[in-house]
Parts: sequence; structure tokens; C-alpha cells
Amino acid sequence: MFLASVRNYFSLTGRRLIARRLSSSRIGTSFRLFLLAVSCHSQPLSGTTLRVSANNRTLIEAHRRLMTDSGSERGRRYLGQEEAREFDNSLFNDYKFSIDQLMEVAGLCVAQAVVRSYPASEVGVASPRVLVVCGPGNNGGDGLVAARHLLFMGYDPEIYYPKRTPKDIYKILVAQCEKLNVRFLTELPSAPDIDRDYHVIVDAIFGFSFKGAVRSPFDTVLATLVQCSTPIASVDVPSGWDVENGDPNGTGLKPDTLVSLTAPKTCSQLFTGRHHYLGLRMVPRELASQYKLDLPPYPGTDQIVRL
Repeated sequence: MFLASVRNYFSLTGRRLIARRLSSSRIGTSFRLFLLAVSCHSQPLSGTTLRVSANNRTLIEAHRRLMTDSGSERGRRYLGQEEAREFDNSLFNDYKFSIDQLMEVAGLCVAQAVVRSYPASEVGVASPRVLVVCGPGNNGGDGLVAARHLLFMGYDPEIYYPKRTPKDIYKILVAQCEKLNVRFLTELPSAPDIDRDYHVIVDAIFGFSFKGAVRSPFDTVLATLVQCSTPIASVDVPSGWDVENGDPNGTGLKPDTLVSLTAPKTCSQLFTGRHHYLGLRMVPRELASQYKLDLPPYPGTDQIVRL
């Protein structure tokens, strides 16, 4: 109602004012989003073009996703870093799920999202090649599981896992992949070599618990991956992003696909890639209600749902 009233007030001159305001670096994000709200919900005027910077186009896309997507998008609550940690602890402590259970299902979801987004028929080869880049934590474990499932789905995964975790659960996942002859790379290829040799990159480096500066060896890993034109599928949170604020410095990965797990994280509102899925179809109804989550229904027996 309010936006409709404001919309009707703006004339052609007002639209031009919006364009000038959007290009000003002096205005705050809240006011910019207000102007975007007016612009995005207004019907385009004949012969009028709203010119905005690339940064503002990102804001426009995020606003459109929040305000004009399907009904399942409206009302969804996103989890910040502390909430996501508490949410997982509830799954472990209250509902007695084990870490290997969650990791197995998460990896399956990632594999399904990769196959759904980059089917062999569109890639143009019988067994698309996938580079799975794993970090030292749970996201890395998700990547190891995803690689195994991708192999069984007819894809050709290879793994770069530069900082291995000595815990048994990760050793088992590595042993499974090795027994299945999934290749582990000792060095990350250059960006041109990745673009030549792979069809998809799975970013399983950092998850929602990541904080602070990116340290070696992953600083050079991210620096290489950001140069790649090969599409990236990120697990839960794009590596290099802040869970709440996204990628304000523009140094993180820019994935084409994002697979949110259990519930979308706050930063996913700023995701502008082509494919966004929700996975980990094992959230108890009572827990979802406790966190006021309005999660979309999963179709049939699928383990992922498109957002």
C-alpha cells in the first residue's frame, strides 16, 4: 500500500532523480534500498532507462528476490552465524543427529544440485569433470561426500584438499574416495587450466562458522578461483563471504549456484547467481517453528528444492 502510493507520486522527473540518487556514494544503504523499492516496483516508463552501477544492480537483484519472487520466498527467515550454530547444536544435542549423518545428506544434496544445474546433456560430455575444492572443516567433509555421489551419478570428480583434518570421520571419507579411484590433486591448477579441464567447480572450503581473514593456503586458492570462468557451486556460504554481510570487499567467490543447507543464511539474500537450492531435508518441524522458519516444501522425494 505504501509503496503503491509512493509509486504513483513519482513522475518521469522523479525516476531521473532516483537514478541520480542511486549513483551517489553519499547516500546510505537503507535509503538506496528505499529508492530501489520504488524503482523496482514501478512500471517502466516508455523511453526511460534507469542507469545504475554494477553495485546497485546487485542491490536491485537482491531486492527483487526479496520482494517479488514466489510466495515461498516471502516470509522466509534467514539464519545468522550464531543462530546457525545454535540450530546445528540443536540437531546434534536435542535430536541426536550425528555429524556424519548431516555430512552424508549435505553432500548428497550438493551432488544433486550440481547434476540439476549442469546436466551432462547441456555440458555436452558424457561425464562432466568437476573440481571439488575442500576446506578443513565440515564444509570440506560435505565436498568429499559430494565427490563420491557425483562419481556414482556419472560425473568425473577430482578433489583438491590441501589442509586435511586428522579426525577419523574425514579420514574415512578420504579413504572411500581413494578406494573408488577419485583423484586427489597435490596442487591447485592455474585458472586457465581449470577453465580448460573442468566443467564445474564445487566450493566446499568455508561454511557459516568462518570468521576473520582468509589464511594460507586458502588465500591463494580463492585468488585463483575468482579468476576462473568455470561455474562455481558453493556449499551453504560462498567462500570468502561474511555470513551476515556477504562480500562487501568484493574479494570472495561469485558462485553461479548456491546450495543452502537446513535454512538459507543471511548472506544468501545477496546471492545473484542463476541457481539457488535448499538442501538437508531433515529439519524437524518443531525446530523450524522454534526459529520461525518458513521453509518451502520439497517436491516428491527430492533432497533439494529450488529457491
